[in-house]
Amino acid sequence: MRDQAEQLRERMLQNKKTRPTRLVTVTSGKGGVGKSNFSLNFGLGLIEKGHKAVLFDLDLGLANLDVLMGITPKKHLFHLLEPDTTVWDIIEHGPGGLEFIAGGSGFTQIMQLDDEKLDRLFSHLDPLQGYADTIIFDTGAGFSKESMRFMLSSDEVILVTTPEPPAITDAYAVIKMLHSRNPAVSIRLVINRASSEREGKMTADKLAMVSKRFLNMDIQSLGYVSDDPYVSKAVKLQRPFLLTYPQSQAARSIRNLVERYLDRPVTTDDSISGLKGFLARLRHFIR
Repeated sequence: MRDQAEQLRERMLQNKKTRPTRLVTVTSGKGGVGKSNFSLNFGLGLIEKGHKAVLFDLDLGLANLDVLMGITPKKHLFHLLEPDTTVWDIIEHGPGGLEFIAGGSGFTQIMQLDDEKLDRLFSHLDPLQGYADTIIFDTGAGFSKESMRFMLSSDEVILVTTPEPPAITDAYAVIKMLHSRNPAVSIRLVINRASSEREGKMTADKLAMVSKRFLNMDIQSLGYVSDDPYVSKAVKLQRPFLLTYPQSQAARSIRNLVERYLDRPVTTDDSISGLKGFLARLRHFIR
């Protein structure tokens, strides 16, 4: 383990000065829309393109990324408060080269930490700046205070919904809530389980139109993921569908989403973006 940790440190030091890190929070208005499955396969799609992704499982109380991968995390985020524990010690290694960090069942306590412990926790995460191209926070659905703070602190939010009317309504509620706290928040839509490209586009256009009309807010669509029976088959196998069924419609959809994501320019101003900006904003929202 120590040899592996040393290799991770060396890669981090080589990349830290040249690679900006983007912080993305993935959320949804309601449960059951496939948010965590999207986060997992989206992260793997980034890795396929040579883009370093680290995934945080912060779905409070319902963390299931480990179940989707068929592995059991040995450590979680709060282990960073233990003596001599570094971020390299808590990173778990999943399929396809994906690295992820479990939030732990007591993750809500992060908002009650005193300043000393909070700073210690944050300082241990700092080495990820430059090590990862993208850090993905998979949060719980809806409006928990913890999830909202992560959304508002990230460089951008990916909002996952489905074409069903209740899911669309709940997704719009998330948009309204975020807009009320920060009108400049960057939100990109992903329409999951779309029966066709047309349905995916119509759903995204509907949300974008309502957001523009009533909030004067521009919402961009990242794309859609096809409704595909191979997704549920992969879940039963506890394997990501991108790896298990790489030629499936859903896998092709993920790769299209990744292409659009990587086409977007990345700011290199570390004072407002990346892990440094994220931690500064998170401190502000916690206080």
